[in-house]
Amino acid sequence: MVAIGNFFFKYRNWIFILFYAALFIPSWPLFPRERFGDHYYIWPIALGLFTTVLGQLIRGLTIGLAYIVRGGKEGKPYAEGLVTEGIFTHARNPLYVGNILMLLGVGILANSLFYVGIMMPIFLFIYQAIVLAEENFLRGKFGASFDEYTKKVHRWLPNLKGIGKTFASMGFNWKRWILKEHTTQFIWLIGITLLLLLNYPELTGYDKDLRNLLLGISLGFLLLVYILIRFLKKTGRFTE
Repeated sequence: MVAIGNFFFKYRNWIFILFYAALFIPSWPLFPRERFGDHYYIWPIALGLFTTVLGQLIRGLTIGLAYIVRGGKEGKPYAEGLVTEGIFTHARNPLYVGNILMLLGVGILANSLFYVGIMMPIFLFIYQAIVLAEENFLRGKFGASFDEYTKKVHRWLPNLKGIGKTFASMGFNWKRWILKEHTTQFIWLIGITLLLLLNYPELTGYDKDLRNLLLGISLGFLLLVYILIRFLKKTGRFTE
C-alpha cells in the first residue's frame, strides 16, 4: 500500500485534474426530478454548497493557523518538521479532509451519481494510500515523536475537543491563506460557477442569454482577482 501511495503522491496534481474533469461527465442524477419534483435542484445545490464550503473552511483554518511545510521533493513525501499545532492538534490530515469534502461537495452539486458513487470511493482509496506513504516517511524521519502524535490524534476523524482553545491561542494569518490558497480558490470557484449555471437552467429562468452573461461576468471577475493576487505576490507587494 505504501508503494501505491508513493506512486499516487508523485502524480497527485494530475489526479486532481482528472477528478475535476470528471465532474462534467454525464451521469444519472443523484437527486432525480421524477422523485424530488420540479424543485429537485434545491437539494444538490444546498447540500453540495454546504459540503464543499465546509471543506474549504477546514483547509482555510488549517493554513491560516499553522501552515505545514510538507510537500513533494523529487516526487516523494517530504517534511521539514513535524507540525502538531493548530488544526493538526485535532486531526492528522485536515488538509486532506478538506479536499475530500470539497470534491464530495462539488460532486453533489453536479448532481452526479457517477461522481459520488464511483469517483469518490476511488479518490478515498488514493488518499488512504498517499497518507500511508506519508506516514511511513514521517515515522522513519521523526520516529517516536510521530508515534506519540498518532496515539493522540486521529488520522481522519477530527476530534473537536479543545477547538475553542486552539482558536483562542493562535492568530489567523489571512494573508498566508490567500497566498497559499488563491489558485485552489480560483479553480474551485470556477467549477462551482460552471456547475450552477450550466447544470441548472432553472436558476436563470431557462434564459440562455442571461446565463451566458452571468457566466462571462463571473468568470471574468474571478480571473481578474486571480491575476491581481498573482501580480501582487510576484512583485512583493502582498506578503505574509
